Amino acid sequence: MTTPAGSGAGFGSVCWWGLSPALDLQAESPPVDPDSQADTAHKTPELDVLLLGSVDGRHLLRTLARAALWPRRRFNFYVLENNLEAVARHMLIFSLALEEPEKMGLRERSEAFLEVWGNALLRPPVAALVRAQAERLANLVPEPDRLAEQLPWLSLRALKFRERDALEAVFRFWSGGERGPEAFPMSRLWDSRLRHYLGSRYDARRGVSDWDLHMKLHDRGAQVIHTHEFRRWRDTGVAFELRDSSAYHVPNRTLASGRLLSHRGERVAARGYWGDIATGPFVAFGIEADDQSLLRTSNGQPVKTAGEITQHNVTELFREVAAWGRPRAAQGDQEEELRLEPQPWTSAASARESFTVHFLALGSAQTLHHKRCYQGRFQLLYVACGMVHLLGPELGACVSPGGNLVVELARYLVDLRPEQLQAFSARVSELAREAGFAPQTGASPSETFARFCKSGDSAPSGLDPALESEPAPGEVLACPLEVVSVPRADPAPATGSPRLSSQPQDSSAEVPAPPQEALTTESPAQNLESAPTPDQAPHP
Repeated sequence: MTTPAGSGAGFGSVCWWGLSPALDLQAESPPVDPDSQADTAHKTPELDVLLLGSVDGRHLLRTLARAALWPRRRFNFYVLENNLEAVARHMLIFSLALEEPEKMGLRERSEAFLEVWGNALLRPPVAALVRAQAERLANLVPEPDRLAEQLPWLSLRALKFRERDALEAVFRFWSGGERGPEAFPMSRLWDSRLRHYLGSRYDARRGVSDWDLHMKLHDRGAQVIHTHEFRRWRDTGVAFELRDSSAYHVPNRTLASGRLLSHRGERVAARGYWGDIATGPFVAFGIEADDQSLLRTSNGQPVKTAGEITQHNVTELFREVAAWGRPRAAQGDQEEELRLEPQPWTSAASARESFTVHFLALGSAQTLHHKRCYQGRFQLLYVACGMVHLLGPELGACVSPGGNLVVELARYLVDLRPEQLQAFSARVSELAREAGFAPQTGASPSETFARFCKSGDSAPSGLDPALESEPAPGEVLACPLEVVSVPRADPAPATGSPRLSSQPQDSSAEVPAPPQEALTTESPAQNLESAPTPDQAPHP
């Protein structure tokens, strides 16, 4: 989307946080069938979920936190992202969430998570924690045996060797391999991105943020986001100010990603901030709560802000994950029966072994169906709004008969007008139908998610039934010195319905720089995200 006053591309090309509330994936999946879904090794039914673009692990954490409310089940989460930095953030977030309580307290973990996940600037203690965790993960990635021993819930087997090398390079950068704030001057990069986004409206940016908040986000159901916290995030990138504002001054390197820029006729790798600067990280955990008292209003105004609700929800989430292996409380006549029944997990360590997060190779969405192990395997497919262009018959072939599809809609993208949101939803329904899905019967209407199911006799149109047993070769850009993010499809073209490409974007495509200073100018049609600014200097 292009406006006379600016780029209008606040969504960016890389997504660092979810643009929808966290889901319990068990509630979205078909009911468990003990006869057909048995894990012979663990004697428990399995739930296989494929997630495209979940970016921050919120759905996985919510599912694990609510697991005690459901029958016993072993989880296999298959995560496919379009950049390796998102994979690295997944690993870092889960390392924090699953840290032993003896090593890090609940409050310290939840506050560190909020800052790393949603703030552009960190406090020095949190920055030191990130460096330590990144150093540990960088040493584990190239050693599969140690990785399996220390992180049994993680599987990188599906990644290519060059992708693992690039993943290690990401952790090395986070751990301070390039010293000094100039390696990633976040404040300057944020301001440059904001200037390009707003254009001539930059001097009136506070009025613009108030308009986007009150006339868009509030009207779409995010009334708990307070004006002060939204303005602060728009100006500085700090969404959760848990301490004095002067304590936040260390750049958050986990929000850095690389791209190829055109510099004097040559392609060079540049590192910068290409994420969201329009909506913010408040939607994922801050607009809904199990405790309805947090959403109470007084004189028409919410008594709690989105930041306070987010902190409460994340703390309770980590508490429930930590207590996952403990015996569940029993009530009434079932108390004695449940006390005598063997519990699914008797310790936190065994609880962590009851799920596995598998990271798939970049760009493999269109080739998964070539492998027999993925054909009709998944009971649930989740697709984020930035990955909808990958939804097709190929992915439909990976979902088992009777499986469900959940698609994140673009409700909280402030750059989209109501007619574009409707066109996006219509396009999602069309792609789901072509992939072999039909709308769920009896599902409550939602403006945030579109829900579909795959009938037993449905066959995705346009898919060759002769499926090979080996994957087709594909090109993936993954070089240790050029950690380059794949641009997400921008769902906001200037006119008409949102553009949803049926082909995955090439991660090695050359991205032009803006017509300023020494960087040359081009305008490729494949990139709809905001153009980089001259402050994103070439990577040395």
